Amino acid sequence: MYTRDDEPTIYGLIPEAEIKKEKAPRHVSKFRDTAKEDYVKLKDDHKTMGQAKVPVRQPESFMKKHEKEPVLPDRRAFKYPDEERKRPPVPTTKDQPLMGLKTSKNFITNNAVQNITSVPRMPQKVYVDTKKGDKNLLEPSGLEPVYVHRKDYGETPKYLEKRKDEMKRAQEEYDAYIAEHFRRGAMRSLSGEERQAILQGLKTNWEEIHDQYQGLSVVTDTAPKKNRKERMEAEMKQLERDIETIERHNVIYIGN
Repeated sequence: MYTRDDEPTIYGLIPEAEIKKEKAPRHVSKFRDTAKEDYVKLKDDHKTMGQAKVPVRQPESFMKKHEKEPVLPDRRAFKYPDEERKRPPVPTTKDQPLMGLKTSKNFITNNAVQNITSVPRMPQKVYVDTKKGDKNLLEPSGLEPVYVHRKDYGETPKYLEKRKDEMKRAQEEYDAYIAEHFRRGAMRSLSGEERQAILQGLKTNWEEIHDQYQGLSVVTDTAPKKNRKERMEAEMKQLERDIETIERHNVIYIGN
């Protein structure tokens, strides 16, 4: 115990009884059981991920020891892919060369003949593109013509001839198909007058719709205006496609 001036006194030697605070009773909601029942009712099994897509084990086929361990393949001898091209092993100390072999070959004369009859090696073609002497290969650079010296230069490639034959064969098959339908009377070709009349009619329809389109209001602030504008644009695009199709093909076949 201390006084006002924080000096110890004799009263500090007297032990004081410890005052224990009593705990308030714990609050237990009266809706606890009801909330627990509602929580259990709302929960469903496998609702998030669904049922497991694995076969259900039967009681007779219970899991056994080491069943989940990976099954390793059977052991077999390893062989390198290039084992056949492998160099021979280094000779051992027991391997001795054949001794006493002699040859009558004159290496000096043989080397002289080879050097005289050999074709000189052509230097590699390079070009220098900087003042410091940086060299680059000439052939892959494109500065020297290469393909003009080929034997088949200027001739039609074989794949183009093959493509031409395929197109010709396809055209012959198509002509035979059309001739067969003509013979049966299932198809007929439009004459020049009919084709021109249809083409002129399509262009006239396009001009009429285009004149109406030019008279539309610039501001499409209502749904009917917008729908009418979109409908007229779609009709003009369809007419343009039809006109382009007829102008591109001089011969048109129609079915009866």
